[in-house]
Amino acid sequence: MPPKYIGEDIEKATTEMLRSKYERTLDKEMGVVLVVHGVRDISDGYILPADPNIHHDVTFDVLTFKLEVDEVVLGEVSELADFGLFVRLGPMDGLVHLSQITSDFITFDRKAGVFVSKNTKRTVKKGDTVYAKVSTISIRNTIQDAKIALTMRPEGFGKPEWVKEEKLKGIREKRKKK
Repeated sequence: MPPKYIGEDIEKATTEMLRSKYERTLDKEMGVVLVVHGVRDISDGYILPADPNIHHDVTFDVLTFKLEVDEVVLGEVSELADFGLFVRLGPMDGLVHLSQITSDFITFDRKAGVFVSKNTKRTVKKGDTVYAKVSTISIRNTIQDAKIALTMRPEGFGKPEWVKEEKLKGIREKRKKK
């Protein structure tokens, strides 16, 4: 703890320092550290030679966000590009590549800002809510460098209305067979 904190409330100063150091950082084991809270134990301070800081051992809690491969997520489409769309997943965005949006042939209408499927005429645009599945995760050193690949191709994924349509279609097909 730098000398400027001498005389300050130690818990408040420690919490402030921990938050500035850890919040909005990426840990490969824990994921994105969203919030540092619950400073539970602060040891007596000790000083090292030629170091003006006071050192404490600290026990504290963090709230993290960590995705796993094959996890199902619900997010908002935050951006469209020629190669696919980005889905906001809390503190991070995941990419649904053009080939993973739907099983149907799909094109990007840049002028209208929408992806349109050829046969089903399903559309997806910025602001839409979608279900997706995490395909791959590549964690680097920062949140901005992390890469998350998503898919919406399997049945039960995509926009909620697509899922509802598929379910109704399945019910109708079952009734026809009877």
